[in-house]
Amino acid sequence: MKTGIKINGERLLGRLERFATIGGTPAGGVNRQALSPEDRLARAELAGLAADRGFAVFQDAMANLFIRREGHSPDQPPFLIGSHLDSQPMGGRFDGALGTLAAFEVLESLDDADIRTPIAVEVVAWTNEEGSRFAPGAMGSMAFASGAIPEEWYGRQAADGALLQHELASTLAASPGAHHRALGTPISGYLELHIEQGPALERENIPIGIVHGIQGTRWLEVVITGQTAHAGTTQLAFRRDPLVAATEALQSLYGSIMPNDEQARLTVGRISVEPASINAIPGKVAFSVDLRHPSVLELDRLESRVRAICEEKASGLGCQATVRRTFDMPPAQFSPNLLDAVEQAVARLGIAHKPMLSGAFHDALFLARVADAAMIFVPCRDGLSHNEAEYVEPEHSVLGAQVLLESTLIALDRIGGQCSLSFLR
Repeated sequence: MKTGIKINGERLLGRLERFATIGGTPAGGVNRQALSPEDRLARAELAGLAADRGFAVFQDAMANLFIRREGHSPDQPPFLIGSHLDSQPMGGRFDGALGTLAAFEVLESLDDADIRTPIAVEVVAWTNEEGSRFAPGAMGSMAFASGAIPEEWYGRQAADGALLQHELASTLAASPGAHHRALGTPISGYLELHIEQGPALERENIPIGIVHGIQGTRWLEVVITGQTAHAGTTQLAFRRDPLVAATEALQSLYGSIMPNDEQARLTVGRISVEPASINAIPGKVAFSVDLRHPSVLELDRLESRVRAICEEKASGLGCQATVRRTFDMPPAQFSPNLLDAVEQAVARLGIAHKPMLSGAFHDALFLARVADAAMIFVPCRDGLSHNEAEYVEPEHSVLGAQVLLESTLIALDRIGGQCSLSFLR
């Protein structure tokens, strides 16, 4: 059924402008890294807006912030909508913030229309999605999904020397009005609006992407060892140069993995050489490999190929290669029920859309492990993100929020079941 409820686009765009000043950079971006003073200011601003509306505010031990608008059945698990407020060091004003503030606009629009939902709807701002100040990223949603904070996280140190344990305690203390909530509190579902962080929607002139899942990621550390020797006196026949082996291996991998599979991703982001002397043949080369694919079987195959190629090229030059897996994130498939709710929403609104897979991590990846979850994408200019030039057209921000509202109402109608949406106006 059509609800006829409209989000307040002017209010949403004003909020996006306001929050962009919290940690704003001269180039128009945002530096609001996780658990920093700027992050705490943004959280306080959101909590203040919630208090002004009479919404309840909660936080858990990982400082995930929840804003609750009550429904007919207060004892039933809430339906979550939201994203994150932290940014990259030189990030944009929409990554995370759009999803969080659009979710809050959904709550306000429901309140403006005096709509009582069958269960509570909560906005969530997850802690440290970006992972730029403290690794790993998506700490908040990961801890929420597992119900615990790994002990080793507390000792993580930022580049500025700050300890996560201390910054987390300061952030929790900065919200004295928030009620405590246990990690892993049950939920009925989760919807997240986010910018695409890629160029597909803009290039195809499609305003909405319905995200069916998130591709898997596997990180490898490759170390090739040879023999350090004098650059001027060692002839080719006597060289055991690991950098040559690494170069040949990477040339083979770059020339085959992505060109042969449009869904595959291969990235080498770090390379180190020892002893790093201008007039010495290296004795050791180490580099990272980031593999991504929506299929676990293909990730296995790609990892095997990296191992085989590196070992082959190293052996051919009298070197040795070791390949160690350092990170393994399986792909996520989102809930068919929630995806259908989003598809119904865009159909009702008459909006062009396309199914998509996300190549980046999002908090929804971890929420999908404990509840029905799905995502909605809107275009960003030139596909740029993690960049101060990141930009979303105002009409796309507003449209994304409207799709989030409509999708939430359809999902709630289904979740309500026996007590289906009996709107009280």
